[in-house]
Amino acid sequence: MPLLEVKDLSVRFTRREGVPVDVVQGVSFSLEAGRTLAIVGESGSGKSQTVMALLGLLASNGSVSGSAAYRGENLLTMNEAALNRIRGDRIGMIFQDPMTSLNPFLTIERQMTETLQLHRKMSRREARRRAIETLESVRIPDAARRINTYPHEFSGGMRQRVMIAMALLSEPEILIADEPTTALDVTVQAQIIELLRELNSERGTAIILITHDMGVAASLCDDVMVMYAGQTVEQASAAALFAAPSHPYTLGLLNALPRLTDDNDDRPLQTIPGNPPLPGEVGAGCAFAPRCTFAEEICRATCPALEPIEGEAHALCACHCPVQAMVEVL
Repeated sequence: MPLLEVKDLSVRFTRREGVPVDVVQGVSFSLEAGRTLAIVGESGSGKSQTVMALLGLLASNGSVSGSAAYRGENLLTMNEAALNRIRGDRIGMIFQDPMTSLNPFLTIERQMTETLQLHRKMSRREARRRAIETLESVRIPDAARRINTYPHEFSGGMRQRVMIAMALLSEPEILIADEPTTALDVTVQAQIIELLRELNSERGTAIILITHDMGVAASLCDDVMVMYAGQTVEQASAAALFAAPSHPYTLGLLNALPRLTDDNDDRPLQTIPGNPPLPGEVGAGCAFAPRCTFAEEICRATCPALEPIEGEAHALCACHCPVQAMVEVL
């Protein structure tokens, strides 16, 4: 049985004027213990709302349907008390921006020990000791002193390490990392990714990585799910997806990656033309069709189903004109 199994997850928000807007539609995936899954796509593709829905963290005007079974229990139908026993304990989350996630008025110690006192019923002294050990495990120097400081006294990379430490305090089985390297310089990005890799290999922590960076996904994850306009357009192992992407959108994301090994240094960086549709503005056909170089009439008329990719185990693609088929035609 998968550690987490999500089926037909949909998220809807209701605007102030009462108009419903679907931001995630029919997303399904599973996560095995010890595995890493990347959910990738441009901003607004529904990545963060997917995991927010799992943890019951949607805004007040949001609603969710489908199922999300953690060890056989549906997270989406749990009451608040039951969900509180799981989130922050068995499922940890690293939020995108540490400065808005950490309380600027409380010391790091207060913010970390509160979690342990709530979930593990530890004394203040025990919780402090455990918090210092966890800060040391994410390589924060002089942790016994720095635990008494405030978030603004840390650099951006160190704040992100504090967020990781807070998520690891209760040794969760699943760690959700929402754009954990955003706004960090490339050296610190590499350090954070290496830290997540160590957590996965040494502790067996299953990881869901939310990112728009295909390079980050390639360096860390076993499996990849590509989202566009709230829908899954491709799912596959990282090895298969990066070797031979099937969906034109996936190909576009990969082509947009800068390559240091290019012989032609003057080659302009490739981009995907146009912009993603706004929530609620997707037509009857494929949402990516207006930006797709392979699109045909059927793409504009009918939305493709997510179907198995021939010759690839456990790989899925939602496309009338997959890359391989179009290359063969050309």
